[in-house]
Amino acid sequence: MPIKICIIDTGSANLNSVVQAFKRLNYEAVVTSDTSELATADRLVLPGVGTACAVMSGVDKYNLRDFIINTKKPLLGICLGMQIQVTDSKEVPLESNDDVIPCLNIMPGHVVKIPDTGLYLPHMGWNTVTHTDHPLFDGIKQDAYFYFDHSFAIEVTENTIGKTNYGVDFSSAIAKDNFMGVQFHPEKSSKAGEQLVTNFIKNF
Repeated sequence: MPIKICIIDTGSANLNSVVQAFKRLNYEAVVTSDTSELATADRLVLPGVGTACAVMSGVDKYNLRDFIINTKKPLLGICLGMQIQVTDSKEVPLESNDDVIPCLNIMPGHVVKIPDTGLYLPHMGWNTVTHTDHPLFDGIKQDAYFYFDHSFAIEVTENTIGKTNYGVDFSSAIAKDNFMGVQFHPEKSSKAGEQLVTNFIKNF
């Protein structure tokens, strides 16, 4: 029986590169915001680009919040799809009076702007990940390079399974129960990215 992979569409990301990443590994991925379709998946992927506010607006527009929070399926968040799994994000719109954007609170944590240490923002390009022995990183060497593109990041928490330094340490991968997230883009990260996607399919 083939594994069914569903990519959760929040209306805020170009999902073709993620679809192609699975296709290169000979897996078909279905893009949908239909929770009845998502409920039939064996693996769920939650990508996101843009802003936390836009992704969370899409989550609520398509009534995805309860489904995501309560799913028991293995779920991998990518970039903002990782960030919205924690408590809140300081990536608020300029015109907003709010201090934070409430997120899904699947695991404790806060998304903050990467501090100014003299390095350019966004943090864009290749950087290393130091990881634990979590199954998501099976067969991936320490300090392997992955591709990043972001200005906000999750602080290091008890759920951090991968750390990266860009002036300061931040969480480049998190996990709790069936929920996982990576700040980098595995679909743009060559062989290490392919291995991580393969691990997500085969190890959970």
